[in-house]
Amino acid sequence: MVDAPLFPVTVVGSWSRSAELVRALRRKEAGEITLDEFNALADDEVLACIRAQEEAGVDIISDGELRRDNFYSFVTDKLDGMRLMKVSEVMDYSRDRARMEEMLRALDVPAFGIKSPIAVDRLGRRQGLAQDELAFLREHTDRQIKIPLPGPYMLTRSSWFEGISDRVYPTPEDLAADVVEILREEIVALRDQGCDFVQLDEPILSQVVFGEESTETFMCAALPNRRDPTDELEFALRLMNETTEGISGIRTGVHVCRGNWSKREDVLLTGNYGPMLPYLVQMNIDQLVLECATPRAGEMEVFKEYRNEKEIGLGVVNPRSDDIESPEQIVARVKELLQYFDPDKIYLNPDCGFGTFAERNVNTHDMAFKKMQVISTAAEQVRAEYQ
Repeated sequence: MVDAPLFPVTVVGSWSRSAELVRALRRKEAGEITLDEFNALADDEVLACIRAQEEAGVDIISDGELRRDNFYSFVTDKLDGMRLMKVSEVMDYSRDRARMEEMLRALDVPAFGIKSPIAVDRLGRRQGLAQDELAFLREHTDRQIKIPLPGPYMLTRSSWFEGISDRVYPTPEDLAADVVEILREEIVALRDQGCDFVQLDEPILSQVVFGEESTETFMCAALPNRRDPTDELEFALRLMNETTEGISGIRTGVHVCRGNWSKREDVLLTGNYGPMLPYLVQMNIDQLVLECATPRAGEMEVFKEYRNEKEIGLGVVNPRSDDIESPEQIVARVKELLQYFDPDKIYLNPDCGFGTFAERNVNTHDMAFKKMQVISTAAEQVRAEYQ
């Protein structure tokens, strides 16, 4: 295993999927091909993703989430009691379908393409959530490995839907107890099998803080019934700390962004991390993996009161844009953060993934490679200055 240098370069998780892989994924879901047949194709694409990251100079790599439908819905393949449902299907249970349809159009969301895992029965582990992904990575790279998992709040809120889930779990809190247990067991197993970094994804925290009170988010059907944002943030904090309590020997992080389903910046959320940071820094995790390249993420000065309290996974390129950021832009962004965090606290990554949803890649394989390559170039420059 190769040790990571100062200012390690890593990914947030997802990589762009080919049209052929997406077709195979859908055929697997429909029962037209076996899991082994799907994996024969997926193995080749994961290998290409691994090699691209290595060639681009990425220090801590993922498998690109290429075997997943998306970053959280894939759990339906690994858990009993979950059903993969299109947003269009979930809308049938919405109390205000017309408003939800209007919201999806405004947000540029394909209701028939994006899917969510919905709890329809008592959850049970069929197999590890990502241990197969880790095994393949360990076989094919000597770099450090990051495994992204849906965070406990994300998985609870996205999976509980009134009229479906409440037949088994009367409240989201009831579902959360099983979610926390499953994630704890998975993190321990990944650690014991050689994983270096588990990233827990909690992107809908931005929706809690910055979304309009009456707005539903397609990733989280339960939020129309949400409580005060402060209550939601406290709920997310409690679930994260219950999930990670007492677990050591593996780096942990939480990823927060402002949406990554569309290349249209105007449909994504805007606001700095100020309202979230008091809760994020109380989470029993090592690193905050944050979107910081886009102006929508706000100013760096919000970190002033939280100097060195956590490691920061600094987002330095926009995965949705078709422009390649310059090394000079990235170095300048790093130096802004160095006002508040020591060099050994800063990791470099994109704002989010390059292929969050199977049917909605936000960029191409080639563009992902070029953006990771420029992050590595910038990392070399700041290492030379701060080593």
